[in-house]
Amino acid sequence: MKKLYLVLVALFVNVQCSMFNVHFSIGEVKACTNLIVGKKVSKDGSVIISYSSDDYGAYGYMNFLPGGKHKKGEMRALYHYESNNYLGEIPEAEETYTVVGLMNEHQLAIHETTFGGREELCDTVSGLFDYGSLMYVTLQRAKTARQAIAVMGKLVEEYGYGSEGESFSIADPNEAWIMEMIGKGPGRKGAVWVAIRVPDDCICAHANQSRIRKFPLKDKENCIYSKDVISFAREKGFFSGKDVDFSFSAAYAPTDFGAQRFCEARVWSFFNKWAAEDMTPYLSYAMGETSDNPMPLYVKSKAPLSVQDVKDMMRDHYEGTPLAIQGDLGMGPWEMPYRPTPLTYEVDGKKYFNERPISTQQSSNVYVSQMRAWLPDYIGGVVWWGNDDANMVPLTPVYCCVESVPECYARGVADAFHFSTRSAYWVQNWVSNMTYLRYATIFPEVKAVRDRLEADYNSLQVETEQKAAAMSQAEACKFLTAYSHRAAQAMIDEWNQLAQTIIVKYNDMAVKKTDANGQYLKTPGGNPRPVTRPGYPETYRRKIIQETGDKYLVK
Repeated sequence: MKKLYLVLVALFVNVQCSMFNVHFSIGEVKACTNLIVGKKVSKDGSVIISYSSDDYGAYGYMNFLPGGKHKKGEMRALYHYESNNYLGEIPEAEETYTVVGLMNEHQLAIHETTFGGREELCDTVSGLFDYGSLMYVTLQRAKTARQAIAVMGKLVEEYGYGSEGESFSIADPNEAWIMEMIGKGPGRKGAVWVAIRVPDDCICAHANQSRIRKFPLKDKENCIYSKDVISFAREKGFFSGKDVDFSFSAAYAPTDFGAQRFCEARVWSFFNKWAAEDMTPYLSYAMGETSDNPMPLYVKSKAPLSVQDVKDMMRDHYEGTPLAIQGDLGMGPWEMPYRPTPLTYEVDGKKYFNERPISTQQSSNVYVSQMRAWLPDYIGGVVWWGNDDANMVPLTPVYCCVESVPECYARGVADAFHFSTRSAYWVQNWVSNMTYLRYATIFPEVKAVRDRLEADYNSLQVETEQKAAAMSQAEACKFLTAYSHRAAQAMIDEWNQLAQTIIVKYNDMAVKKTDANGQYLKTPGGNPRPVTRPGYPETYRRKIIQETGDKYLVK
């Protein structure tokens, strides 16, 4: 009986940790990546932020919260972002704004990554707001990034913060900010936080590790923080120096090997590709070899970035760097740039790890949010959305003014337990999971369709928005709603066809022959021509011989 009791207690603790997203160990999945691009370093003057929601088992859908006027005394229910469990309720605002995905009708977008931090500061007892409900309520109540920071600070002060440490990307058409927040522990309502504006001519990123270190205490234009962010750290014994030397990250989320290699390395990869300065001096930090040379919070870019550049960066697997995961036995027979989780594993009593790039198979959805100051809000804000790992899917445009989200992205079309060909999540995962296991053979075909669709959406953007600009706001919103729906429907139609093509063309590890137009070659009687049997790629054949010698030598 005692043994059963201990098992039940352990199960309860595990459920609670999962429910409230408590501290990760380095052996568990570190989720989510955000990239940030200031308006003076984007090709068209957009502010751009991205977000991959990397959570095994989560069913990805695009949330839609209609705005409206509310009567005094009306309450707003809160539900946990990950578990969907009811958290409680708060008084509703007099007016709320429509939210599409993680952008509202005023082109305010908020994305996130979890950094965890000190475990004892996670308050699941009195903290009403988890990080997700905090983002959604803020998007319903704020019009600008600065307003959002103020709203978030006020909400957690009044109702408490129940998640672990979190980094937020907060952006509007004119400004991008990074805000980091952590609770005060059980029974201590509120949170400590700091927010820093990313300069317009810089790029920034965060990937599950706190990145704000020292910050300018007197620059109120570009730095906002909770009044007790330093005094609370002193009280808890996390810091004892002068205020000017205070580091948020050092106090509340000290780095370790996992924080650097699994998290900061993703930031390094973005900076390494786009920073004006040489990022080689920071490679040893990204690899977890040293902790005494951390990367700057943001850097100047060597060239302007387009929205497409940000989409493509969300597909990164450390290609061309010492962290690249192509080329060793871990890629499997089919040269797959992915590794299974957990991140760490043991062999003969020694612990090893799998590399964790930006692009990962566990993504349930990916956003690239584009905000533009020179356009009306209802045209300027675009959520570029994909329902799986960004490398494996095209991102389609959904405008922030839409009156409903495309059916294939909507909640309720399917769920984590039920497949549907009408669900982008399931259809895109269907194609991806057929592709992973024969990546070298099948991915080029997937990539060709992905790139063709994205090129179409990119080429149609200017013309579509010019048409919308010539209409009244009401007409434009209906027009852009219809366009967003058509783009998404075209994608899922193509992806359903692609899934059928893969199973027919690549059945049983062979390949049916096609002509220059992609039509299957047939005998005069209508049967398939003999299939091509490509076998293992050359690199893997050599690895087999290296391991087995002459065991399989034909004699």
